[in-house]
Amino acid sequence: MFPEFKKERIPIARFVCRRRQRTFSLLPTQLIPYHQYTANAVTGALLLGLQCRRSGQKGYHGASLAVDPESRITPWLIATWLSMVGLGFRRAHALLSGFYNLMEIHIAHHTGTWEQAAGYFTCLHCQPQTRWGPVFQGLLNRYSLSCRLFLLGRPSQCRRQPATTIRP
Repeated sequence: MFPEFKKERIPIARFVCRRRQRTFSLLPTQLIPYHQYTANAVTGALLLGLQCRRSGQKGYHGASLAVDPESRITPWLIATWLSMVGLGFRRAHALLSGFYNLMEIHIAHHTGTWEQAAGYFTCLHCQPQTRWGPVFQGLLNRYSLSCRLFLLGRPSQCRRQPATTIRP
């Protein structure tokens, strides 16, 4: 999708915990738990949405038109990603503020989701007109190494529902 869309399967190995009799996988930081698109694809679509909003268009619709039609990205999907990314940034705010200057981000009830995302992307040096991919991947790696969690999305071990057990 950025600069071109590639659709391919990514094999993820599944393992079985002998003690708990549950499966798990070691997901790379480029992927988001329970999401089909990579972290860079989600971020790129949101940065396109921010560009569209700055030019006076609707962010969700403008971004869905700006990406490759083969990617099947819809305005609803971009809205879902925006809330997921916003939640991840707010959840990680304390840790990220140790790495980056986040003083310009003001989270209040009246602050819109697009404005919060724009503030975080600016403070984290991810702008549409720059090469933001390596910067953002470095951020994902650094966050994951620091707290052993994903910045975006929520893996199964952090969900409230019990995982399905394997029966012999």
